[in-house]
Amino acid sequence: MSRNSRLRLTSSAGGIKATFLTDYVHTLMILIIIFIFAFTTYATNNILGSPSKVYDLLVQAAKDHPVAGNAHGSYLTMRSQEGAIFFIINIIGNFSTIFCDNGYYNKAIAASPVHALPGYIMGGLSWFAIPWLAATTFGLAALALESNPVFPTYPLRMLPADVSAGLVLPNAAVAMLGKGGAAAVLLLIFMAVTSAMSAELIAVSSIFTYDIYQTYINPSASGKKQIYISHTSCVVYAVVMAALSTGLYYAGISMGYLYLMMGVVVSGAVLPAALTLLWSGQSWTAATFSAPLALCCSLIAWLVTAKMQGGSLSVDSTGANYPMLAGNVVSLCVPMISVPVLSFLFKSPKYDWISMQLIRRGDDSDLAAAAHVDLELVPGESRQSDHEQRAEQHQLKRASRIARSLTVVLTLALLILWPMPMYGSGYVFSKKFFTGWIAIGILWLFCSSICVGLYPLWEGRATSSRTMKAIFLDITGKRKPVTYGRATMAETVETEEREKGTESPLEKGREMGAQ
Repeated sequence: MSRNSRLRLTSSAGGIKATFLTDYVHTLMILIIIFIFAFTTYATNNILGSPSKVYDLLVQAAKDHPVAGNAHGSYLTMRSQEGAIFFIINIIGNFSTIFCDNGYYNKAIAASPVHALPGYIMGGLSWFAIPWLAATTFGLAALALESNPVFPTYPLRMLPADVSAGLVLPNAAVAMLGKGGAAAVLLLIFMAVTSAMSAELIAVSSIFTYDIYQTYINPSASGKKQIYISHTSCVVYAVVMAALSTGLYYAGISMGYLYLMMGVVVSGAVLPAALTLLWSGQSWTAATFSAPLALCCSLIAWLVTAKMQGGSLSVDSTGANYPMLAGNVVSLCVPMISVPVLSFLFKSPKYDWISMQLIRRGDDSDLAAAAHVDLELVPGESRQSDHEQRAEQHQLKRASRIARSLTVVLTLALLILWPMPMYGSGYVFSKKFFTGWIAIGILWLFCSSICVGLYPLWEGRATSSRTMKAIFLDITGKRKPVTYGRATMAETVETEEREKGTESPLEKGREMGAQ
């Protein structure tokens, strides 16, 4: 077998594993860096060094520069007019990034039905600690140090444009840790961006290859051709994104502007996309045209509000909170009207979900043949029996019930019961309450680290042990020559089945041969 055939087989069989591995490493490094900054801010820094000291500096900052719209002008309260607007925009915008990001669907489908639900629950709860502790570390540290000579902009305050550009984080890091802090922030951003870009490249390549090219252009495309199209689409997407981001930078569009605007552009697809899975009565007309209609309405609401408030259309006027709020709300709510109306006026037969059950993996049989690999011997590639399919459907229905229940519970807990009373009461944090707030954030990040850092190592301990042993044997030259193709795959299956305590197809064949 040629080297190229082996490489193609490795790419097709190990690509998703490589993606999960890079996500794991990137996330772990992000958590470590956030821990460093959190303990520097609240434990070791010679200027800050404790929640009590940070609290006193924030109280003084509120006296020097009170915040309009906040309870008593304080930085230590949930009663914030601008914060409430951002809360709504943030919720709507993140609806769109979750429901309309194919990267989430790819990884959910790649995971087994047994592990997808707990994985996403643990991942979601683990993620919550990252923005929470990052904001209460970098944001509050910047406010506390802004009047100190160590702050990069001293004696001036940070400009609103710099805040919107995301410079709060590096300024706070440099103030506390100097050049080391700047390097840590650069690494933090690099890990976050490359991890996200990796997921987006997989999403784009799968959509273009299977949903566009194979569906509409070349239905009989071979596996080799599909991989070529997948690689080409990744290159094109990367070039387009690089050009777009460069253009936005020179146009004066900041990260904060894009963050507020993403819901205006994308949120109209949330309800139609969700209802394709949850409501059989949605017509194809409603599913197809509700999102473009919502986009048109949201752009109108956004620009009209900006014109009325700012007097003209500019980066500053269109990037203000109220125009963005209007656009986000309209984008999310228009489908609430258009979907039932279009479904009633242009009726389609109720969806029976059969077409989803007929979805199959892409055909890579020509690559397997070139590599002399029997797909039946590759873990996860064998055809399911009727009993296995029924068991899988039972697991999926059970997971669906649990997911719905947890969605209601967590929504009430995190979006209603926790923030709303604190906003309504206008409570300003006491020093003890602030200390407890920080302690909970750090403890939550420890739990996140256990979930995404230690638990995967424990769960994959058998595979990790086998891999490390093979690496050691390779380094010491004691490993037997590697054979590729059918023998390697069969031996892999045999090893995994032996670990599970079941009989592999290879062992069954040996027994039949012996008989």
